[in-house]
Amino acid sequence: MSVVDEVRRRAESKARFHMMSTNNFLSNVGLGSSASGFAALALASSEALGLCLTLEQVSVIARRGAGSATRSVTGGFSRWKAGHDDEESYSYQVASEEFEMGIVVALVPAFKYTESAHKAVLGSPFFHSRLAYVHGALAEMESAIKKKDIDRIGILAERDSLILHGITMTGLDEMILWRPDTVKVILEVRKMREEGLPAYFSIDTGATVYVNTHPSRTDEVEQRIKALGIETLKCGVGGSSRIVREHLF
Repeated sequence: MSVVDEVRRRAESKARFHMMSTNNFLSNVGLGSSASGFAALALASSEALGLCLTLEQVSVIARRGAGSATRSVTGGFSRWKAGHDDEESYSYQVASEEFEMGIVVALVPAFKYTESAHKAVLGSPFFHSRLAYVHGALAEMESAIKKKDIDRIGILAERDSLILHGITMTGLDEMILWRPDTVKVILEVRKMREEGLPAYFSIDTGATVYVNTHPSRTDEVEQRIKALGIETLKCGVGGSSRIVREHLF
């Protein structure tokens, strides 16, 4: 209710809501279902109570449900600004979805423990090293996005995934979220690169692997992942949140 309560507060309303959601993709496998859900809720409830907000302002509200929801609101290649207070912590778009990138998702089912993982990593001896590293990495990533350098984007995302899971594995709970198929995909991606096929892995807090590539090479990459016996989902860069008029109830 944290999202809806904030919308009520801003609108000075005690309105009651009937909320219903549906996904057209799997939940709890690292595809951002909670992020997209809270982004949708923040925008829909703001619209319902007549708030005239920019997407950046909506992202501040969506953040109360899930941090990653901030980027789902603004869409495309978005960066979440940390800020010094509540209103300054929002998402803004670095580049829109018109900048295309090929993405093949290697679906590796495994239950995610996102909330506990966020807390547990604080105990990793490498946590503060990541904080020191991430500022420079973000600047590099934003520069690569603006230059539309897919290979550089892929390399940076891959390195960050390894660092992220390094602190997850060495946190208080010593969470190993990868599964054998996760490692299988990682090794296949590196093999592709050795053979001249541009492919780069990225892994959220879970076992599912995103394989990033050039749009023209997506089919080749998908065939290689399918050959491992792993289910795939081909997708691209998502757009910003928007209001639709087809109701679920």
